[in-house]
Amino acid sequence: MTSPVLPSHGRARPLGLAQVSLTGGFWGSRQAVNATATLAHCESWMERLGWLANFDRVADGTTGPDRPGWSFSDSEVYKLLEALAWESARTGDPGTEAAIKRLTARVARAQDPDGYLNTCFGHAGQPPRYSDLEMGHELYNTGHLLQAAVARLRTRGEDDLVRLARRAADHVCRVFGPDGLAGICGHPEIEVGLAEFGRALGEERYVEQARLFLDRRGRGTLRDIPLGRAYFQDDVPIREAPVWRGHAVRALYLAAAAVDVAVERGDDELLRAVERQWERSVARRTYLTGGMGSRHQDEGFGEDWELPPDRAYCETCAGVASIMVSWRLYLATGDVRYTDLIERTLYNVIATSPSADGRAFFYANPLHQRVPGRPAGPDEVSPRAEAGVRAAWFDVSCCPTNVARTLASLHAYLATSDDEGLQIHQYAPCEIRAELPGGRPAAVDVETDYPVSGAVRVRIAADAPAPWTLALRVPAWAAGAMLTEGGRTRPVEPGLARVRRAFRAGDEIVLHLPVEPRFTWPDPRIDALRGCVAVERGPEVLCLESRDLPDPGGFDSLVVDPRSVPRAVPDGARVRGRTLALADPSWPYPAGPAGAAEGGEWFDVPLRPYHEWARHGPSSMRIFLPVAPDGLEGTVAR
Repeated sequence: MTSPVLPSHGRARPLGLAQVSLTGGFWGSRQAVNATATLAHCESWMERLGWLANFDRVADGTTGPDRPGWSFSDSEVYKLLEALAWESARTGDPGTEAAIKRLTARVARAQDPDGYLNTCFGHAGQPPRYSDLEMGHELYNTGHLLQAAVARLRTRGEDDLVRLARRAADHVCRVFGPDGLAGICGHPEIEVGLAEFGRALGEERYVEQARLFLDRRGRGTLRDIPLGRAYFQDDVPIREAPVWRGHAVRALYLAAAAVDVAVERGDDELLRAVERQWERSVARRTYLTGGMGSRHQDEGFGEDWELPPDRAYCETCAGVASIMVSWRLYLATGDVRYTDLIERTLYNVIATSPSADGRAFFYANPLHQRVPGRPAGPDEVSPRAEAGVRAAWFDVSCCPTNVARTLASLHAYLATSDDEGLQIHQYAPCEIRAELPGGRPAAVDVETDYPVSGAVRVRIAADAPAPWTLALRVPAWAAGAMLTEGGRTRPVEPGLARVRRAFRAGDEIVLHLPVEPRFTWPDPRIDALRGCVAVERGPEVLCLESRDLPDPGGFDSLVVDPRSVPRAVPDGARVRGRTLALADPSWPYPAGPAGAAEGGEWFDVPLRPYHEWARHGPSSMRIFLPVAPDGLEGTVAR
């Protein structure tokens, strides 16, 4: 099975790259840009900055203290290799295959005889191996190597990349096994890499080592730092933690590994712990976009309800990691709330990061940009994660490669099967060819321009000798959805809308999702959002850019009328708003409410999908819009 995640059992089975193919649309076009531009862009930058040459220097014995890149730069090469492996399997492109072999050869030359593989530690002029488990990222790097090897193993079989990864995994098990160092890595990732590599190879030792790393965490194994051990998720054992905290990507990678181990070991207590953490974190620590992480100082989660839009960090990598966790939880439980969150995160974090040409990226994804960012040059390395513009590359450039591997394997997250039939979770033009138990074919073609409209047409492509169930996900926001089949239309509730019968080639089922724009109110406990409202359209969160206003200078004084109904237009929506005539104060705390200020004429305020912001140049932006003072009555969040 060519899938990034393949549990040995669960409520649902993922359909892999050989069974699902994107044929166009919103995601098909982005996957194509990823293939034709982003992959080569990433390799070019790693070559330019010397990150690839680091492997050559280890092989040639010329290492020293002048090594370029952070300690985790090796992992970017491995994430690129993973993306290339999925892409090669998708298209069979000879150039992509050549890139895999070229990079694998350079990496393999740097591997020590005992399996150790790292370009920052353990060689002449460098610190000793595993001398900085808190921040050195050695095991983190290895984890990404193992995930790249999983992609290669499941798409091409065992080759040089898989063999060198196996040697690295064996080394980790020897050094950190039950009789070895009782250490853990400051950045979780080795756990998820070992668990999936173990599943792919049928090697129980690797899954067991992942379990051992999980059980060691949360016991103060790592030294304390000013940000606290919560930064590493080393403050509370994972089974006892009520919520995700600390560095968001670290927390989510760890949670993904915990689901993997829980499923493989039949550990219901561990699985319930991650479900509990997901529930509270989504309910109280997640942004409307699906973004996670509200603090810049540690790229981490804040406390409950600490969700300031202008200080939102929402790292793109955290969006990728959130999808990793939610997909695993869905496969284990069959609960569609997890694939609901995946959709929200895909459209409003993953789709937001890359530029239209696939050669620039957002690292952080704030929900409010007060000052337009400075345009970044195509040959410029951005030193800042929160720049307000997409950058060609970053000093810490984990996000471009994470986007690349996600888009290259995206069609593996569209659909699943079980003993009853086929479930479609994400809507895009695609072909699905699966075989259900008993040899029943489940072959469908999906036609849709979603999310432009809410019509999803599913056409059966092959006769089935026996009945099976087609299930279509109805998002939680889609009240009023309808399903048409056999000439009859009926309402369907959020969840899975099921149709069961002996299908015949040519049968059509059409899901109608209401994608009209709608107001969304924040929970009143989110202090930073009181008196504001957002607009969503289908799965897309909409935003206001200052450049779209008749008078960009009125951006900060704009208010909207929540009593009006948002109106759909081809490029987003329009809401009724006006600007307040606010005086320039000598003191920002007036004696009376600001609502006493006079307002200008009402006009249509243009909103566009958040994933499109800053594509036409730097701009101020906001998702949550202040409500006109006379429109607040009766608008308390439900």
